[in-house]
Amino acid sequence: MIVSVNPKPSLDDFSSLMQKTDIFLNDDAKKRPQYYIGRGGNPLEDDVKSALDECAKGTPFENTIEKISGQRFPDIVAAKFYGVEVKSTKDNHWTSTGSSILETTRVADVERIFMTFGKLGGDPIEFLSKPYEQCLVGIAVTHMPRYLIDMRLKKGETIFDKIGIEYDVLRKMDNPISPVAKYYRDNLKPGESLWWTGENVEEPVSATMRLWRTVPSDEKRRCIAYGCVHFPEVFNSNYDRYSLWLGAQGIVNSNVRDGFSAGGQEEIQLADNKPVKVPAIYRRVRENKDYIIQLIGNDTEIISTLSYENHRITEGDVNKILAWIDMASKISNTEYEISFEVLRKILLGY
Repeated sequence: MIVSVNPKPSLDDFSSLMQKTDIFLNDDAKKRPQYYIGRGGNPLEDDVKSALDECAKGTPFENTIEKISGQRFPDIVAAKFYGVEVKSTKDNHWTSTGSSILETTRVADVERIFMTFGKLGGDPIEFLSKPYEQCLVGIAVTHMPRYLIDMRLKKGETIFDKIGIEYDVLRKMDNPISPVAKYYRDNLKPGESLWWTGENVEEPVSATMRLWRTVPSDEKRRCIAYGCVHFPEVFNSNYDRYSLWLGAQGIVNSNVRDGFSAGGQEEIQLADNKPVKVPAIYRRVRENKDYIIQLIGNDTEIISTLSYENHRITEGDVNKILAWIDMASKISNTEYEISFEVLRKILLGY
């Protein structure tokens, strides 16, 4: 990388350079449309770099512009502190998928970035440059969350306006995915889920897909235990949220219900030695007792959002288990008193 020997140019100087570069590229595209139709990707980066070199003559950016080799962000650096990310489409629109929101390959010292976008389809072929953060409208997910580009965005329409966090603040966060995922999660419609995050945005999500029948038995047990604890509506035969979560783990199960209800009713001996028959899901609780207790113990939300017998739940494993039992029993299609006694017997032994 070439380090500038000039004093740091101003942002106004860089904005002026980008405007001149747009004019240069658009004039050239009118003269050579067939040339640009075949460009895109790495070749277009070379074209933009050449245009920047030409337009930088006589400015503080002359002889400071460098195309960065390898998978780095941005594609071009000018005077050490400024960058240009080059994107294009061969269609007749101004939208595309951009770079990762993590920016783990960002070039050191680059403070401000512009997007130079080539619309290489339609007539005419056009180029447009804007500050990077002003043309990012949302998030798309391939192997990682990536920005969605819309070069025609109006003021106040960026993803940063939507989540209420400035670009420079977000990009410097330890986990920039978290607030973005929260925004999308808060705006989910019924039946929707963020497949690219777990129920907790810190959870990793599988990049591969498996059929349920190929999942090892112990992993199946853990999935069922997780479903019981975090999606207690399964006690009322509602498997929608659990199914979405399972899909986010990369597991496809066309018979989700069977994991909880197969095998008929379960007979449980209560404290007074009176047997009672309950749905098979209570057998699953018994079979996965250790997993379930562990999951409840790790779930801080249970303490803050639930109550047991109208009293505030306090710290302590027993209280957290009772809170979960109370919640699951209220949701269950089994009579509350029976469900509560059965779950307490299974998990607490009394």
